[in-house]
Amino acid sequence: MSALARIRAAQHTLAPACARLASTSTPRVKPTLAPAPERLTHFRITLRRSAIALPERYQRTLESLGLHKRMQTVYQPHSQCVAGKILMVKELVEVANVPASAVRTRAEQRAERRPPRGYSLVKGRTDALTAFAEGHISVIEQEEVANFEKVQ
Repeated sequence: MSALARIRAAQHTLAPACARLASTSTPRVKPTLAPAPERLTHFRITLRRSAIALPERYQRTLESLGLHKRMQTVYQPHSQCVAGKILMVKELVEVANVPASAVRTRAEQRAERRPPRGYSLVKGRTDALTAFAEGHISVIEQEEVANFEKVQ
């Protein structure tokens, strides 16, 4: 049997299988207009382990990333330089890719950690002090809210 005859024989044996696959394929689904996910543009780097007993080059690498204390989190843009620094200290840090909308400044991170005041101010300080001095109100703290009530 020649090589050409063998190729034709193989094509005839594969033809029914190909036809069967084509006939059972799923119909094409129209794409939905879902919002595109945000591009991941920054690294969120958190220092999990200290570099105290490590050589100075590791400590300097952490400083160049902006990490000075344990559990401190910084955001760095994606770049080859930052990726190389992360690889150097990969055993000490936790890294996540985040979009630009998730990037927080140091002040924003601090404000997120801050607990609520525990009370709310009903009147401004000058209004309340004036009314209190004139005997029109008394200050009663109740259920962590400062309520101002009229004195009768």
